[in-house]
Amino acid sequence: MKARNRELLALVPASLLLTAGFAAVFVQRNDVVTNVSLTYGAIFLGLCVAGHLVIRFTLPDADPYLFPLAATLACFGLVMIYRIDENLAREQAQWFVVGLILFAATIIVVRDISVLERYRYLIATTGIVLLLLPRLPGIGAQVNGAYLGVKVGPITFQPAEFAKIAIVIFLASYLRDTRQLLVSAGRKIGPITFPPLKHLGPLLVVWGAAMLLLVFIRDLGSSLMFFGAFLALIYVATDRFSFVAIGLALFAVGAWFFSSTVGHVQDRVDTWRHPFDQALYDKVGGSYQVAQSLFAQADGGLLGKGFGESILDLPGSTAQLLPAAHTDLIYAVIVNELGLVGAVGMLLVYLLIVERAIKTSIMARDSFSKLLAAGLGAVFALQVFVIVGGVTKVIPLTGVTLPFISYGGSSILANFVLLALLLLVSDKARRGGWERSR
Repeated sequence: MKARNRELLALVPASLLLTAGFAAVFVQRNDVVTNVSLTYGAIFLGLCVAGHLVIRFTLPDADPYLFPLAATLACFGLVMIYRIDENLAREQAQWFVVGLILFAATIIVVRDISVLERYRYLIATTGIVLLLLPRLPGIGAQVNGAYLGVKVGPITFQPAEFAKIAIVIFLASYLRDTRQLLVSAGRKIGPITFPPLKHLGPLLVVWGAAMLLLVFIRDLGSSLMFFGAFLALIYVATDRFSFVAIGLALFAVGAWFFSSTVGHVQDRVDTWRHPFDQALYDKVGGSYQVAQSLFAQADGGLLGKGFGESILDLPGSTAQLLPAAHTDLIYAVIVNELGLVGAVGMLLVYLLIVERAIKTSIMARDSFSKLLAAGLGAVFALQVFVIVGGVTKVIPLTGVTLPFISYGGSSILANFVLLALLLLVSDKARRGGWERSR
């Protein structure tokens, strides 16, 4: 079976999953089965087929599994958000449609991924400006101590979602030209190779500016993603673990410094270390959210309580048992209702997307494509790790969305752009190769 036919066939299970999910929610709420779930499933399938046709006619040799895997996550997210809040689900469905349009536009406009190399400094500057926008008076907005959003009229978005893609494109382009110099001109002291500063300087300036701005806007989750992508690309480009070790040492020093001097960071670390401390639990903006997340996951057990059975609000009260259940804590809702089995199944889908990104990087024939695919895959994986790790108390909780599942227009739009870039790289890597016949 040809690749594009496999892609089309793989969209059917995703649509059936959405249909079954909505049917389960309707049964739980009204104890009836209606044909509305079939209608939703048919609409979702139609939209996905439209995206498939764009890929079929523009990127015939692209990876056949990336788009269906993303569609599976998106349908899962729509069902979970509908279960939490019907109005938010309608908005998310609208953003899904806009995301598909942006996905198609990215593929049609870019076409040749190497074009992005020519504008690397413009793209890097755009990424820095996007990070700065939330602190500008008049349009910036502070949410839970972080400056994440920009509001222009009726439109609100989070620029950091798009900035991460811009910075990865710059890093991939710059490292393509300097990778050999970083290795051959480096100075070795003991077992560690130190790269030459004159070649690493511009790279550190752009990366350092992004880091400072992220601390400035207090979006620590995105800061961690940027740093992780930076180390991943350095390692892929140079094959020197010593560079990664130096980066990890710098990260350790930075983490200690900011957790000791910046109050917002220190609060996050305290709530992570002591989520059940009474003083922190009752504090405004304290550990209540983290603690309730752990309680919800423990209550879900192995198989969960079932769709719609999670108690998110206290009856007759304005108190929320799970604050921000549609964004930060949607993973906790998933574990509570579908159990550990459902959560692991969802994480496997994410792992498959990352695996396809890594395979695309391996198959790419030019250095820029290899680094871009690796960087985009690393950012995607780190975004999942940051939010799941925060909800499960592996790392401090930060305001990062779960890709394609959490509520948020900026997130779904940015991840559709990321998906389109991966498909562009994949098509270029597989064009005319043996993979077409598989």
